[in-house]
Amino acid sequence: MIRVLLAEDQAVIRHALAALLGLEADFEIVGAVESGDAAVAAAAVHRPDVAVLDIDMPGTLDGLSAAAEIRARVPSCRTLMLTAYGKPGHLKRALTAQVDGFLLKTAPPEDLVSAIREVTAGGRVLDPSLALTAWDLADNPLTPREADVLRLVAGGAEAPDIAQRLHLTAGTVRNYLTAIVAKLNARNRTDAVRIATEAGWI
Repeated sequence: MIRVLLAEDQAVIRHALAALLGLEADFEIVGAVESGDAAVAAAAVHRPDVAVLDIDMPGTLDGLSAAAEIRARVPSCRTLMLTAYGKPGHLKRALTAQVDGFLLKTAPPEDLVSAIREVTAGGRVLDPSLALTAWDLADNPLTPREADVLRLVAGGAEAPDIAQRLHLTAGTVRNYLTAIVAKLNARNRTDAVRIATEAGWI
């Protein structure tokens, strides 16, 4: 029996996936949660064989961050990422995080079932439509701290608030923002957020 944990923030999709996968005789759905944080907690409790994680979820951990945390806490659990968009930056992060599978939500249901069985058996799965993208991934030019700053900007935070949350001075935050705009060849902060988001870097 393959023990499967699902993490998807949209309730309709989460319940549909649980119902679909629950039809497989060799699958047992041990949890269906709505965030990356909940996925890590559920993995620690249920010790699934595979965690199927949406990339874009609310909370402090997105799907890729949750996958890395699950790998650290439950090394026996394999991770399979689901996403609506094949952003090069997301794929790059997924490969760096050594996830076991990366599938688009547009894939046929039977592909998801096959992917779960494949990663459980120790294999790796990459959505065929992303195979060429994997060869030509631009590296993220942002440092982890710059990504943190830009992520907060994307959430609507201003420099003083960012400084307080990251324990920096407002001047340091402004310096980071200047460097970010320059690195991304952006027109301004808003444009930098757009570029980094589309690339999957934040």
